[in-house]
Amino acid sequence: MSDPNPTSSSQHTLPHSDEHITLIGLGAIGISFLALHLTYSSAPVSVYDPRPDLQEHISSVLPLYLPSDIPTLSISTLLSAGRLTIHTSLSSAVRDATIIQEQGPESLPFKQKTWSDVLQHVKPTAHLWSSTSGIPASQQLSHLEADDPARKRLLVVHPFNPPHIMPLIELVPSPTTAPSELEHVKAYFSALNSGHRPITIHKESAGFVANRLSFILFREACHLVNEGVASAEEIDEIVRASLGPRWAVAGPFKMYGFGGGPKGMAGFLGNIGESINEVWKDAGSITMNDEGWKGKVIEQTNEAYGLPGAEDIKKRDWGLRAVVKIQEEIEGKARPGEA
Repeated sequence: MSDPNPTSSSQHTLPHSDEHITLIGLGAIGISFLALHLTYSSAPVSVYDPRPDLQEHISSVLPLYLPSDIPTLSISTLLSAGRLTIHTSLSSAVRDATIIQEQGPESLPFKQKTWSDVLQHVKPTAHLWSSTSGIPASQQLSHLEADDPARKRLLVVHPFNPPHIMPLIELVPSPTTAPSELEHVKAYFSALNSGHRPITIHKESAGFVANRLSFILFREACHLVNEGVASAEEIDEIVRASLGPRWAVAGPFKMYGFGGGPKGMAGFLGNIGESINEVWKDAGSITMNDEGWKGKVIEQTNEAYGLPGAEDIKKRDWGLRAVVKIQEEIEGKARPGEA
């Protein structure tokens, strides 16, 4: 990111001292977002999760995501200084918040109940964010009256995991979200100076954009494993050796435009459009209701990598930071041949 290790002195000049953020749900996404807010803003952060071991969970996992060389970002200092407050009730967690960010289970009834509970205790001016992976904001508040003002305040703020490193933030307003809410969240992430790239998605759809692309690729990968075309580990290496480096430099439209030579995308589609169509017709159509393929995918993944531990997380984050840094260097450098 732009500033992956803010110095301790920079903590006094970090933005958003006027905000108070509440995170609801401290799973993988919630913990990562907690690290992001604590590292790049000066806002106090309240957290709530009904799990009984919440403090132990935060104490063991959060340090993996925080810069290790900033004393003010130790768990004990964050707690004693009031930058981080762990709550045992939802009502106390949201009462003083200016931003409520929810990242609970991907269940529409859960999210609707959560927002109903939140709205009983939160300030009427608080900004409402959901970091859902695929449930649109309009559905999350569809149980409220059509003229309920909360409908204007909620939008999806969807990251790509882990959000304390990955630059993408998909902003997905509902048809009733006020434009000012979209501007507020854009301003929030822009001021962080963390390298995040908030992108507005113009229409609600299942999975939004990043996950739609990712999940479709994942389905085909699982299909290929199920058919015995390649193993899980082999497919991972194929992606790392081809699509990974290519798409780290440019997305599919720009990259495939190169494939058409001087005619760009038109040339590409004209040259190999028939081959593309044959692959599309042959693509796998497995679903989550089919149990047969899951055992193969789980077994091969576990055999290749085991279950992820602390060192695996550190290695992943180091690699992601390195790739993002290279992206920023590519964008910041003069093009070859330019002065």
